Parts: sequence; structure tokens; C-alpha cells
Amino acid sequence: MALIGFGPVEAIVVVIVVLVVFGAGRLAGVGKALGTGLREFREEARSSDSEETNDEDSDEVTVSSTASEDDKKPSSST
Repeated sequence: MALIGFGPVEAIVVVIVVLVVFGAGRLAGVGKALGTGLREFREEARSSDSEETNDEDSDEVTVSSTASEDDKKPSSST
């Protein structure tokens, strides 16, 4: 027997507590809001991943262009 287990009995208790706290009428609105928030989070995560990929590509270009600029500068060794 696990100390922290989540089985069917615990799930039923959670559902009952949610029904008591929110009521049956507001439960549909809460579910809709939760679904909308989850969808928006996924969309932002996907767009964030694609932006990071684009940033990595542009960083490589920036590094190589920065290196060429450093080569053009005269070194002042005194």
C-alpha cells in the first residue's frame, strides 16, 4: 500500500468535493474556462518553441558576423 496513492476512490472524493465547492451549475463554466486556458497555454508553448528554434539559428549567424567584425578591428598591442 503506497503512502501517496491516487486511485478510483480518491478520484471520486475529488469529484464530490469539486461539486460541493462549485456546484453543478458553475461546474460547466469552470470546465470551459479550464479548457480554454489549457488550449492557450499549449499554443503559447508551441509558438515559444518555434521562436527558440529561430533564435538559435539567428544566434549562429550573429556569432559568425561578430567574429568577422572582430577580425576587421586592428589590434592595439602596446
